[in-house]
Amino acid sequence: MTSPLITAAELAAALDTPHPPVLLDIRWQLGGPPGAEEYAKGHLPGAHYLDLDHDLADPPGPAGRHPLPDAERLTAALRRAGVTTGRPVVAYDAGPSLSAARAWWLLRWAGHPDVRVLDGGLAGWLAAGQPVSTETPTAGDGDFKADPGHLPTVDAARAAELARTGLLLDARAGERYRGETEPIDPRAGHIPGATSAPTTENLSADGRFLPAADLASRFAALGVTDPAHTAVYCGSGVTAAHQLLALELAGYTGAALYPGSWSEWSADPANPVAVG
Repeated sequence: MTSPLITAAELAAALDTPHPPVLLDIRWQLGGPPGAEEYAKGHLPGAHYLDLDHDLADPPGPAGRHPLPDAERLTAALRRAGVTTGRPVVAYDAGPSLSAARAWWLLRWAGHPDVRVLDGGLAGWLAAGQPVSTETPTAGDGDFKADPGHLPTVDAARAAELARTGLLLDARAGERYRGETEPIDPRAGHIPGATSAPTTENLSADGRFLPAADLASRFAALGVTDPAHTAVYCGSGVTAAHQLLALELAGYTGAALYPGSWSEWSADPANPVAVG
């Protein structure tokens, strides 16, 4: 299995070949600043910027704050960025890959065969002494066509079932899981039966992913045994993708994403909420 990660050194070498990967800048933060502004200040040479809110999600609504994008929306965005079926793709953000992992998961869900995330993001690239550019590349002429469904997802009902009969991991910060604070969604707490598994614990101090053996130990301690009966959620389906990337690094391939996540669950008054 090809690793879903690529190091700064590996990426620099790949870019210095006749067939370099397509670079996607996915810088995004909940509440800002806008990623486009950060991209304009400097990005990996040749990288195209994609807006997570508009290119990698449908508009917010009953299905949550970041519903999965429809195939036409995703296809158009990726083609503008030069994504083709036969060319590798590398996504990155400022570090630690929380939003880049959303792009990684979406492209694989949409059927792209070769997608990786720059481990450590832009911070890791700069720390390795690699250059950045303020030049915006021309719009790409990609030919990739999104074909959704290549990775598993669950809806609210299946997420609740897995919380009872399998394993449902909550990738948000522990204080949000416990219901001590809720900065953006309608109610505080978690899906009853879910297990707290903050995605930040997948990372070392420098924002890179922990070694695969350490991640495997972490997920085993959390109760992961069968990925087919494991799903992950977060606030709106962004950081949960980071957890799924970490699970794959640890050797657990096939766990599902709950795309609507807490933003969908908490908005429905019929859904129960647990705290503590």
